[in-house]
Order: sequence, then structure tokens, then C-alpha cells
Amino acid sequence: MTDVSIKPVDAHAAHDAHSDAKHEAQRNDSLKFGMWLFLASEVILFTVLIATFLVWRVNNGELVHQVHEATGVFLVSVNTFLLLASSFAMVMGLRQIQLNNTGGLIKWIGLTALLGAIFVGLQGVEYTILSNEGITIYSSEFGMRFYAPTAMHGAHVIFGVIWALYVVMNARRGKYSSKNNIGVEIFGLYWHFVDVVWILLFTVIYLL
Repeated sequence: MTDVSIKPVDAHAAHDAHSDAKHEAQRNDSLKFGMWLFLASEVILFTVLIATFLVWRVNNGELVHQVHEATGVFLVSVNTFLLLASSFAMVMGLRQIQLNNTGGLIKWIGLTALLGAIFVGLQGVEYTILSNEGITIYSSEFGMRFYAPTAMHGAHVIFGVIWALYVVMNARRGKYSSKNNIGVEIFGLYWHFVDVVWILLFTVIYLL
């Protein structure tokens, strides 16, 4: 009699567990889809900014070289390396929480935030150097076309650093696990997007 009475309860519990898992999967898919839609709109924004710069650059290449001479490519190359390293740290952080290692997540995402903050700091140094050379957002047509995409990207990095710290805070509160890490994954999508955009900007503005 005992076995007979337990089986329906077990079946009901299994059904509830399956239903909860299905609901969680649907929620995660919705969050990812929402982030992809947001990133698609951001792609349009940066495409317009980069295209505007390229069109203008065709007849004003000498002004672009002034920036290269004022700051040198080395400083920006260091910044590029830092951002690439931060994306690696992001990957490692997600991997750690997938292994249920909260401490590893905190360490790697904390490093992501640190590298992002250094990136913003060095970008500020670059802007200061350019300002001292008379190259500001209001100094010429070039100023607007140069600062618009790079400053917009910098704002995205600042937001990403704040988001990374929020992820670290949630991790310290035990909100992530190997089965519940969608918040980390969504942040990762955003951070990798920021990284890819910078690679494009670095190539278009500083290398071409």
C-alpha cells in the first residue's frame, strides 16, 4: 500500500519539476532574444557612426594622421589588448560558474571590470593628449566624427563595467549556480559585442 500511495506523489513532483524547467528554459530564451534585439539596434547605431567617419575620411585623411601623430598607435594598441583580455576573462568567468565555482566567477568577472575601467582611464588619457594638441569635439568637423564613435563606445564600456560589478555583487549573494547563470551569459553577450565594436573602431580609425 505504501508503494502505491507514493508513486502518484512522485509522478506529480516529477511533472512539476519538468514544468519548472521548461518555464525556466523559455524565460532564458526570451532574455537572450531580448538582448540580441538590443544588440541589433546597437549594430545599426555604430554602423552609422563608422560609415559617417569613413565617408568623411576619404577627403580628409591628413587630419586622421594628426591623431596618430599626437597619441601614437601604441597607447591605443595597449587599450585594445586590455579589452581583448577582458573578453577572455569574461569567458573564463562564465566557464567557472558553469562548473559551479562561484569564487572563480567573482575573480574573473572582477578582472573583466578592472580591465574595462583601465581601458576607460587610458581613453581619458588619449582625449587629454588630443585636447592639448587642439583636437577637441568642437575644433573641427573631424573632432565630431572622431569623438562620436569612440566616446559612444567608451560610454558602453563604462556601462559594462558597472554591469560587471553588479554581476560580482550578485555572485557574492549566491544568486548564480551551474544551473542558474543566465545573468552572467547575458552580460557576456553584451561585453563581447563591446569588444567587437572596438576592434572595428581600432581598425577603421587607427590602422587604415
